[in-house]
Amino acid sequence: MQHLSALNRNQVKDQLKTKEYDVVVIGGGITGAGIALDASQRGMKVALVEMQDFAQGTSSRSTKLVHGGLRYLKQLQVGVVAETGKERAIVYENGPHVTTPEWMLLPMHKGGSMGPFTTSIGLKVYDFLAGVKKSERRSMLNRDETIKKEPLVKQDGLKGGGYYVEYRTDDARLTIEVMKRAREFGADIINYAKANEFLYNKKNKVSGIDVTDLLHNEKFEIKGKRVINAAGPWVDEVRGKDYSTNNKQLRLTKGVHIVIDQSIFPLQQAVYFDTENDGRMIFAIPRDGKAYVGTTDTIYDNDKSSPKVTEEDRQYLIDAIHYMFPTVNVEDKDIESTWAGVRPLIFEKGKDPSEISRKDEIWEGDSGLLTIAGGKLTGYRHMAQDIVDLLSKRLKEEYKLSFGPCKTKDTYISGGNIGGSKNYESFVESKVKEAKNYNLSEEDARYLARKYGSNVDEVFEIAHAAQVADLNLPLAVYAEVVYSIQKEMVHKPTDFLVRRSGRLYFDIKYVLEYKDAIIEVMAKMLNYDADTKLVYAQDLEKAITEAVNPNDQPAVLK
Repeated sequence: MQHLSALNRNQVKDQLKTKEYDVVVIGGGITGAGIALDASQRGMKVALVEMQDFAQGTSSRSTKLVHGGLRYLKQLQVGVVAETGKERAIVYENGPHVTTPEWMLLPMHKGGSMGPFTTSIGLKVYDFLAGVKKSERRSMLNRDETIKKEPLVKQDGLKGGGYYVEYRTDDARLTIEVMKRAREFGADIINYAKANEFLYNKKNKVSGIDVTDLLHNEKFEIKGKRVINAAGPWVDEVRGKDYSTNNKQLRLTKGVHIVIDQSIFPLQQAVYFDTENDGRMIFAIPRDGKAYVGTTDTIYDNDKSSPKVTEEDRQYLIDAIHYMFPTVNVEDKDIESTWAGVRPLIFEKGKDPSEISRKDEIWEGDSGLLTIAGGKLTGYRHMAQDIVDLLSKRLKEEYKLSFGPCKTKDTYISGGNIGGSKNYESFVESKVKEAKNYNLSEEDARYLARKYGSNVDEVFEIAHAAQVADLNLPLAVYAEVVYSIQKEMVHKPTDFLVRRSGRLYFDIKYVLEYKDAIIEVMAKMLNYDADTKLVYAQDLEKAITEAVNPNDQPAVLK
């Protein structure tokens, strides 16, 4: 089995330099990962480059929900609701270790945008369009039942609530697990490699890309029969390097989330509610002892690689909490961490950010360049299917190459080989029992089994072989760091602490406690020189500051 290893970077580059690929994918977010998996599983020779870390852009900065888009029903985007609703179940079954059913409370208040009748009908239509299974279909709650589900919800004017299922995910881990599966099917994949410009053949058709390995400042070329631009917020910049033009362009909007400890915001139930002033829908979701709230939706034209959370963003979400949870005394100083992401939406003249369709589109340039943009995390698999179907058609027309149909609907992602969601809990408990043989606590074993799914045996084996007495790291932490380097192409401390573990957002105490020891382990395994080690440590400190306190006050343990 081929692994996504940081230790094999030179071998991967040798492959990229020497092979001619059927397709070269630009972009290592969830869309690019989905394309790489679909195409490689069909038997295509696939290369993928990402200029940052995988999922470092939009795909690690979402609301972390694989959801059907109930709010799009209010905008009569029936097709979006139907497609993403059905895809939601597929994503769950193919990777139950990174996706979890989350019952959502939709409180209804006097004067709100949806009353009991319209909410009941809306949720029923939602269940129908999304093909929701019987055990997860909506129910309507009276006032007392709603308060029982979440006592913090505003009781003044409360009429009742709708109760329905969404799916919570770890967006960055979903992306890396899809990427790892693509690698298992033979895709050659590399991060921190920037596409500089296109290569063209004698017919003036795109025939590959010129690339710079940003870790080693090395330039090389990747040859490909076709190139797909799946660069997310950078789609327009990539298209701008090609001579093809069309009248489509992106409209970027920013979404911000804040994280608060449940000792301050003791949320026990996920809630989906509209705000007081602008009527936007906001999520408040409990997770691992924290409550996170989002998202905002504002036009964004600044640095796409590092969107900033402003005081205005934070206050908007604090005000939303105060409105829907009036007994919760949250202040700005109570925010433990934040993140901001940029949505790459298709520009629609005259529409507000929240009204712009989340539907994806595919563009084909005169040069043969294929571009995909828009869409939602939930629909990544179907988006990939659409563009790989088109790619397959073009390869057959132009090169007489035949590839089979899409198979990803029934393909588990890396870590998902546990026999479907129905076996997930029993799988976890069986692994907890096994972990006694690896010197791991029951708590650590359960955490690792839930996180890594069917890959957890590899993490256990690393723990079993480890000698960590002099590393100042718990055994489970050490095993995760080593696994992420060997199997998830982690090069920098931020790769692990932000995207492979999510700790920067949801466990800042862990980050502050173990960051120095983690850097030492990574420096040893990846042969950092003194300058590289210093730069990566500084990058991590910057990420901590941006997440914990944008006002540049030092992070402190709470």
